[in-house]
Amino acid sequence: MSQHLSEAPESAARTEEGVRAESEIRADWWREAVIYQVYPRSFADGNGDGMGDLPGITVRLPYLRDLGVDAVWLSPFYASPQADAGYDVTDYRAVDPMFGTLTDADDLVREAHALGLRVIVDVVPNHCSDQHEWFKQALREGPGSPLRERFHFRPGRGEHGELPPNDWESIFGGPAWTRTVGPDGTAGEWYLHLFAPEQPDFNWEHRAVHDEFRSVLRFWLDLGIDGFRVDVAHGLVKADGLPDIGHSEQLALLGTAPMPYFDQDGVHEVYRDWRRVLDEYPGDRIAVAEAWTPTIDRAARYLRPDELHQAFNFEYLTTPWDAGELRAVVDRSLRAMGAVGAPATWVLSNHDVTRHATRFGNPPGAGTQLREAGDRELGLRRARAATLLMLALPGSAYLYQGEELGLPDVTDLPDEVRQDPSFFRASGQDGFRDGCRVPIPWSGTEPPYGFGPRPGGPSWLPQPSQWAGLSVEAQTGDPASTLELYRAALALRRSHPALGAGTAVTWLDAPDGVLAFRRDAADGSGVVCAVNLTGAPAALSVPGRMLLRSDAAVSAVSGGHRVEGSFTMGDTIAADTAVWWAV
Repeated sequence: MSQHLSEAPESAARTEEGVRAESEIRADWWREAVIYQVYPRSFADGNGDGMGDLPGITVRLPYLRDLGVDAVWLSPFYASPQADAGYDVTDYRAVDPMFGTLTDADDLVREAHALGLRVIVDVVPNHCSDQHEWFKQALREGPGSPLRERFHFRPGRGEHGELPPNDWESIFGGPAWTRTVGPDGTAGEWYLHLFAPEQPDFNWEHRAVHDEFRSVLRFWLDLGIDGFRVDVAHGLVKADGLPDIGHSEQLALLGTAPMPYFDQDGVHEVYRDWRRVLDEYPGDRIAVAEAWTPTIDRAARYLRPDELHQAFNFEYLTTPWDAGELRAVVDRSLRAMGAVGAPATWVLSNHDVTRHATRFGNPPGAGTQLREAGDRELGLRRARAATLLMLALPGSAYLYQGEELGLPDVTDLPDEVRQDPSFFRASGQDGFRDGCRVPIPWSGTEPPYGFGPRPGGPSWLPQPSQWAGLSVEAQTGDPASTLELYRAALALRRSHPALGAGTAVTWLDAPDGVLAFRRDAADGSGVVCAVNLTGAPAALSVPGRMLLRSDAAVSAVSGGHRVEGSFTMGDTIAADTAVWWAV
């Protein structure tokens, strides 16, 4: 049979006025949005100091519009000593000078809106910086200070208070408690920090904490942002009495074991309160939970109609390249989210885990923070297929900057250049997150590949010398590139009525190791997605018109995309390959 051509979908390069008008009238935009995570220090450097910043992001926003995403999520850019890459905040209403100014933030939001892009920002409510004014004053005033009630200060155990108040461990390693020292050098009370000692936990039993964060939300909503990603959304409320756990090696950063400091029922009243604030504003402002919970069903509780809008699907992110396990997690996700009327979300990479182009090239069970490069060719082939699978599923998808370029993790960073705080601790998580945070390549043949304005200029983490062929410039217009595959997939996802929002898939009969499902639109059209997760070709007959395949080149046709090369119904799907058909 001759090759099948897709009908030309709407161009990914949408006009500014048309897209913004469309986004303003689309209700529940977040139910099918593709949201692109920008890690500010590694996206684009506007002033040449080697650190990404807000002006750099603003200049690159047209690239994101043309890629075809709906919204941009910015990791923290608040005033911070940067003990944990900005997740230690001193002032929630100020921009850290390393990233720019509040005016730069306002300019970014305005430009994004003009391009039809929504903007989501991180909010960090579980903890602040030890340089936050509240905490500094609490230390100065000593035991009995009302300011100490806004944190978790406790006397120590033991004859002289020399032991921590309980046995909780920091996610970054070591005790979750640090002892204070008075002006005269004497040891005092202990304070709780589930992360680094520079990140004291707030006490969400105190009304002042609630009041402060309602004010912070309104500050950014007034500036025009479209939503929040809630960092450690499951950690705000601790179990009464802060009870011992009774064992060590309690929790990695991405763990889901039940703990007395995570996923306590009291967090839900916080988010009901926040939802009332969000609903005060027009335009479907949203909140997205980073909630590591023991089960997807527990995560769904954060998304009841009067709470948050979305939660990251970490169970999907951590599922290995296995047909049975992926089908099971898709079914669980759709069932759990459907029960509360929330969209499922899908994510493959973020700033805390090894990029999936590297994970999928390593043996199953290797974890989410790797120091092994694995099989680069295999990893990229699977990553491309995994992307088409993810974008065909109903709900909302999250992309992490650089994954559209097929970037691998930089697993061979010298130890002396690493900056992940957990890397420098004796225990806890692996601490290899720097590998996924290396600045992305834009153009040119040598580092910093257009990351900054000066050829040969600095970058806060070194880029590999072999990344020239992975840059945006090098991949643009190359029909075999991963970037053009993403552009094609996102254009088709936007234009085809069977893709995007929804709550169900219809599984089709397929050989062992192959997933095949159908999505149907109200107009009777449909899309079939099939993924061969085996190491050998697999036969699958689909009576339809092929739209896209992960192992084939694509090229622009009348503003849309077509497949280069033939594919016959009843033919074979190559190993580790995904295909979309219109049916």
